[in-house]
Amino acid sequence: MTSVTAPSASATVRVPAKVNLELLVGPLREDGYHNLSTVYHAVSLFDEVTVSYADEWGLTVAGPKADGVPTDGTNLAARAAQLLARAGGVDEPVHIKIRKDIPVSGGMAGGSADAAAALVACDHLWGLGLTREALEEIAADLGSDVPFLLAGGTAMGSGRGEVLAPVLARGTYHWVFALSDGGLSTPAVYAECDRLRAGRDVPEPRPSAEMMQALRSGDARLVGEALVNDLQPASISLRPELGDTLEAGMEFGALGGIVSGSGPTVAFLVEGTEAALDLAVSLTASGTVRDVRRATGPAHGAHLVAGPRPD
Repeated sequence: MTSVTAPSASATVRVPAKVNLELLVGPLREDGYHNLSTVYHAVSLFDEVTVSYADEWGLTVAGPKADGVPTDGTNLAARAAQLLARAGGVDEPVHIKIRKDIPVSGGMAGGSADAAAALVACDHLWGLGLTREALEEIAADLGSDVPFLLAGGTAMGSGRGEVLAPVLARGTYHWVFALSDGGLSTPAVYAECDRLRAGRDVPEPRPSAEMMQALRSGDARLVGEALVNDLQPASISLRPELGDTLEAGMEFGALGGIVSGSGPTVAFLVEGTEAALDLAVSLTASGTVRDVRRATGPAHGAHLVAGPRPD
């Protein structure tokens, strides 16, 4: 093992959340996974991850969404840093500080985002200079969403979601995210999806022509009409109130609504900034949800920033 020195004592990386514009789930495989065809879309809800040289490995979490985030070795950012250290032959421990603004267990890949940020931050701090391809290879070992969050933007995912391909997408999209109290377990949602589809002939997933055409057009109304998530019925089965939230958002004027990933966050696509504010006010004033966030996409993937925001 070698010790690598870098000119700065810390590095801070900002990383976005994601929403799946399309999430098509294939049949259950023998290894317990499912083949996926998805369209990832990064949005401007961000976590910040700061890594600093330390005498021993450590991790702390702060920020609006810090509750429920593990601070031990099971944290995906901690796993990412140690995996990169082994790959790069580095023996310099770091302390990881996560400023959490992405919902936890909300279907927006907050843990995967922090892992992607930790890879970029540690690569910079340790002066490894790894290529994006090399970082993506390590990221794929950490989770299906992690490689996408290195790059951000809009992209197709296949395999378990970790095999990425570019998408020709135009325009900026405006979103309102209805946040729920408590999370949903991704394995539980997939298990419920399998239960609901038991006995049915489930095809191998393929990207839909409707979504590809909508993204090429840059027309938010067409994208809203093309939103689809095969996990949505399972999420609603486990949390029936999500169906009420979807119905309310559409009644209040959204162009389209979808459960984000495995949920329970519900994403609504709207015409623009004013429509996003109107929908956010309507959802909270009606008592449909207590917490909403507005964002735009596509957003850049994990990237270095000058310094962390104050807590």
